[in-house]
Amino acid sequence: MKVLLINIQELLQVRDQPPQKLRGAEMQHLPILRNAWLLLNKGLIEDYGTMEQPPKGTFSRIIDCTGRIVMPTWCDSHTHLVYAGNREQEFIDRIKGLSYQEIAKRGGGILNSAQKLQQTTEKSLFEQSFKRLEEVVDMGTGAIEIKSGYGLTVESELKMLRVARKLAKKYPVAIKTTFLGAHAVPSEFREKKERYLDVVCHEMLPRIAEENLADYIDIFCEDGYFSVEDTERVLSEGKKYGLVPKIHVNQFKSIGGVAAGVKHKALSVDHLEVLTQADLDALIGSETMPVALPACSFFLGIPYTPGRQLIDSGLPLALATDYNPGSSPTGNMNFVVAAACIKMKLTPEEAINAATLNGAYAMGLSDTLGTITRGKIANVMITKEIPSYGYLPYSFGNMNIDQVILKGRVL
Repeated sequence: MKVLLINIQELLQVRDQPPQKLRGAEMQHLPILRNAWLLLNKGLIEDYGTMEQPPKGTFSRIIDCTGRIVMPTWCDSHTHLVYAGNREQEFIDRIKGLSYQEIAKRGGGILNSAQKLQQTTEKSLFEQSFKRLEEVVDMGTGAIEIKSGYGLTVESELKMLRVARKLAKKYPVAIKTTFLGAHAVPSEFREKKERYLDVVCHEMLPRIAEENLADYIDIFCEDGYFSVEDTERVLSEGKKYGLVPKIHVNQFKSIGGVAAGVKHKALSVDHLEVLTQADLDALIGSETMPVALPACSFFLGIPYTPGRQLIDSGLPLALATDYNPGSSPTGNMNFVVAAACIKMKLTPEEAINAATLNGAYAMGLSDTLGTITRGKIANVMITKEIPSYGYLPYSFGNMNIDQVILKGRVL
């Protein structure tokens, strides 16, 4: 099926020979074709150019994009989209003065979600999750990572990852899955963390590998959750099964987890709301992608990742939603891009690069997604009529995405 987009006001992120990722000053450059056309064929980007020399031939569909922007779909590299129920009561508790950590100590937080998920059937979990997935696709997301971590038992962790794999089969979205069994210590293992880590490493991991349910392995490296030593153990065990490391790290404290992630060649280190010079030094020269989650900072009222500092230090940066029921109940990448500009002082160019190409890198997908490049998968979105791409973060409360095309199919 040949789909031709014509009269495109701005065709963003056009790169004939794209890099794997962008770092430092490179993130300020966002290549654009104005008054452009884009040809999609057999699920791939076939060609592009300006309307001065439009393509000739017969097309299955022609879409007039006058006054509109066309760009790659968002690449959301950090979500917990598969979960059961919600935690709006905790939201009210925080308004009344309780912190995220205090709620967790009272049995709320991750343990609350785990209890709900354990009581939810796989069928119901799938039904809840596909509705969320359809919502984020409507908002322009074309690639997404989904973590486990709200199961905290062997069968429930498997259940979450099976649902994520089923979503990948049902929808044209690019989906990567991450095993996050070490998200919190279950109530029944309180004061017995080592025994729970034995379950993660010797019971969960072999089953997950046997069913090929995960691409990555993750752990919440944070004071009160899992230590650097725990992190190194879990990442090492995961690598035995071919799982590439990722880490939740530095959300509340810097305890050395960033350096541990770099040591284990983690694809990404995510959160980084707290960042020290030692953390920056560990990242410089590495291939690990820092990932900021500004919707989480907004929702919890905690500091934002110092994205300006990371980029000015010559580092790359990706943006993701952290979509989850407790600390970021949104999959809206448009809001994330706006929050990065407003609260983290990124330019629109930097934020869009962070949410497309660098987001793709943080999922191991930058060879096929994240830019308008001949031969890449045809995952693109068309905005409503807006004056420029700077309007996307400026108009942060509005939905300016009009159409989404995944694998060349207009949804």
